[in-house]
Amino acid sequence: MADTCGQVLLGSGLTVLSHPLMYIKVLVQVGHEPLPPTLGRNMFGRQVYQLPGLFAYAKHIIKIDGKSGLFKGLTPRLCAGTIGTIVHSKVLQDNTLPDFQNKTSSESLTTKEMIARSCATIVTHPFHVVTLRCMVQFIGREAKYSGVFDSIVTIYREEGILGFFAGLIPRLLGDVLSLWICNMLAHFINTYAIDDSTSHTGEIKNCSQAVTGFFASMLTYPFVLVSNLMAVNNCGLAGGLPPYAAIYPNWLHCWSHLSREGNMSRGNSLFFRKLPAGKMYAIEQKRFF
Repeated sequence: MADTCGQVLLGSGLTVLSHPLMYIKVLVQVGHEPLPPTLGRNMFGRQVYQLPGLFAYAKHIIKIDGKSGLFKGLTPRLCAGTIGTIVHSKVLQDNTLPDFQNKTSSESLTTKEMIARSCATIVTHPFHVVTLRCMVQFIGREAKYSGVFDSIVTIYREEGILGFFAGLIPRLLGDVLSLWICNMLAHFINTYAIDDSTSHTGEIKNCSQAVTGFFASMLTYPFVLVSNLMAVNNCGLAGGLPPYAAIYPNWLHCWSHLSREGNMSRGNSLFFRKLPAGKMYAIEQKRFF
């Protein structure tokens, strides 16, 4: 219990610190570009037109909503993090889970972790949906989702139970794929590429886990993007309706549309953001076409 409480406190602190970053990333994922491109230099020193990065975007939000504006959607996100940590811990400690005796240790641990993460994701997804919708309200200056309880009532009244799980499938798929890619690559590197007789073996293995985790998150980013877009799609907010987004009947249509437009990595980087190829910036609508 003490370990779980410690994880909750640590997770809550990291959530608060990282929230402005996630807020800006979500707005970019939706396609909101309130600031026009400017002439700057890329990482190689060449002059190119760039989109505003993290700090310019943050200054724009502060100018409109103040510093507190960077923390819209924080409360439901903290609820999701706390509940998710508890559920994840409880599932891992559940002795009724199968032991997977016929599998290797790495496969067994990964499978148990997959079950725990999936349970936590499913349970907390309604709070994730509320978080995203609170953030996207910035685009149309709406106040439809003003609190956790009121937002839950609004979603249930307008969309029913299914509204709480908008975008869940691509999110689950992305989590599962990312976990298996990360753990299997790390297991392969630690088993076949690292000599256990060398010094600092533990540090090297931890480093390989971090590198493979980053690689896996890059590969599965499109699932994160599609999940977030589906969570706000056609929910009555400007950021989930045309011209910001088409009305997608399901997440596969969203994936297909983003793929055709070449937007599968939109929002993946908040630094050195280059202009979308073949797109024109619309000043009034604050987005690219």
